[in-house]
Amino acid sequence: MPTLLVVVFASLLFQYNAAFWFSNNARTVLENSDRVAQAYVREKQSALEREMEPMAGDFRNALSQVTSLDDPRIPSFLVEQYTRRHLYELILIGVGTDGVPHLLALTNPTNQSASQLIPLSKYPKLNHGEVDSSVATDRIESRIAVDPKAKLYIYASQQLDPLVVAQATRARSAAGDYSSLLERSRSLQLRFNAALLVVSLLIVAASIWIAFTVADRLTRPISGLVGAARRITLGDLSVRVAPAVRRDEIGALATAFNRMTRRIEEQTSALVSANRQGEERRAFIEAVLSGVSAGVVSVDGERRIRLINQSAEQLLHTEGESPIDRPLHDVAPELDQLIGQAERESVVQLTSGGEIRTLAVTRVDSDGGHVLTFDDITQQLLDQRRAAWSDVARRIAHEIKNPLTPIQLAAERLQRRYGKEVTSDPAVFERLTQTIIRQVGDLRRMVDEFSSFARVPKPVFRAEPLVEIARQALFLHEVAHPAIHFSLDAPEPPPILVCDRRLLGQALTNIVKNAVEAIQEKGEEGETPTGSVAMKIGAEEGRVVIELADTGIGLPAERERLTEPYMTTRSRGTGLGLAIVKKIVEEHFGTIAFADRPGGGTVVRIQLDAAKLAPLVGASEHDASGEEARPTELTRMKAG
Repeated sequence: MPTLLVVVFASLLFQYNAAFWFSNNARTVLENSDRVAQAYVREKQSALEREMEPMAGDFRNALSQVTSLDDPRIPSFLVEQYTRRHLYELILIGVGTDGVPHLLALTNPTNQSASQLIPLSKYPKLNHGEVDSSVATDRIESRIAVDPKAKLYIYASQQLDPLVVAQATRARSAAGDYSSLLERSRSLQLRFNAALLVVSLLIVAASIWIAFTVADRLTRPISGLVGAARRITLGDLSVRVAPAVRRDEIGALATAFNRMTRRIEEQTSALVSANRQGEERRAFIEAVLSGVSAGVVSVDGERRIRLINQSAEQLLHTEGESPIDRPLHDVAPELDQLIGQAERESVVQLTSGGEIRTLAVTRVDSDGGHVLTFDDITQQLLDQRRAAWSDVARRIAHEIKNPLTPIQLAAERLQRRYGKEVTSDPAVFERLTQTIIRQVGDLRRMVDEFSSFARVPKPVFRAEPLVEIARQALFLHEVAHPAIHFSLDAPEPPPILVCDRRLLGQALTNIVKNAVEAIQEKGEEGETPTGSVAMKIGAEEGRVVIELADTGIGLPAERERLTEPYMTTRSRGTGLGLAIVKKIVEEHFGTIAFADRPGGGTVVRIQLDAAKLAPLVGASEHDASGEEARPTELTRMKAG
């Protein structure tokens, strides 16, 4: 407080002295001197401006008495005006036809040009009859137009009194210096006050620092313990306090503190090492499990999932939600039932993503929980079943096809040879022989389907117009069933697909045939079936998509088995049509799926991988010259 009082007193004393030196009397003297000088200049300027109008009139009279500016009387007249009006300079300036001003006559040589004496910006004002005047350093300049049409102008100047000019300059300089000094006086006052305040604060800070230094020497051991405790709270367990020099309570506390931090650091290092090893082991296990194609699920004693790999999530269709800590019964109840059984290995079927999957499951008990490992063998079983059915179909076709021809020939020969000789009941004889021939034809068609399923020819891949293949498949049934509405929706330009035209056309024809039969089954007995079959061609994520929608009876309950061999819902079907279709689609790196059509009916969706098919052009060779005609007239198209 004493320091601050001294600062206030010194500041007030400095301000009082500054006010004494910068009084209003000195300011008044300087300002009056400047006003007197300015009044003198303005008076001289007004006097010269008053002389300009009469002088311009005299010049006009003089010019009216001469025929040209080269007349020798012009300089005499100029000198007369110069002497009578007490001028310093008098110059007659004319502007030529080229727009450049020239000095025509002058009384006092000058180093300035006509453009400098009368700048171009002054001429508009002078042409309006106004007088333009200005104050130079040592003289007053004035300009006036004598004859604006003739572009004649007068420049006149009067010299100012050097003493007055010097006095005015000194007065103006003194006033400026006084104002600058006055402004600086305020700045000096602020600087002086700031310096006093800073010095006082430094003195106060120095005294506080000295006080804290003395206090720190007294409390340094305790401060060291407090700082070390704060660093420990931030996680630094390597901190130690300096041992006390004196053997007192503070020294014993420092020694106990160092012993405690050392033990905590050792225990923490051991825990971190164990945790690191556990994390490394866990990361290794997860890396191994992520690269395993089999699904792996680990559950605890309460059958809650504690570990699951990516393959298991895909097989169980967790829909992007993490199943960790969820009961196994909620995720896969079929797998949950295996935990209580005695068998360690079993085969189960579960519904995943709307499809029935067959899994080969192995259970291992460990750490109070269980580890379930399972593989999806659905496709493997389907391939085995398909291979078995292919072998059966080949054997059946071989065994049945041989006797069909003699049976048919024998029946036809009986009909031709003995048809007219039978007199007891010829109608019955004719009906029986026709039945034999018709049934043999049905058996032959069935054998052909068996052969087609057993030996699907190797595809020949070429770049083919997909729209033409689809249109051909629809046309074959459109002609036979005029009551059914067929339509084809394709994009523009039509897509080109690398495929086997004959096999892909066979697959599409079979699907359209099934759609027509489904519409026929939906119709009433004895009525002409009506409905619609709509085919759509598009693209999704680089894949070619073919969709066929019908208004038939719809899908059966066991729709997931529709592509299995000999699976049929019709009384006269063999169940091989969709199996052959699936085989052809798989040969083209595609998939086939079935869904319900909104409003009733079925939607068959085929996806073909165009990127995988593109490099297969000309992969195999066989005669493809027997391609069927490509009708374009009957199928109704709709722009995509």
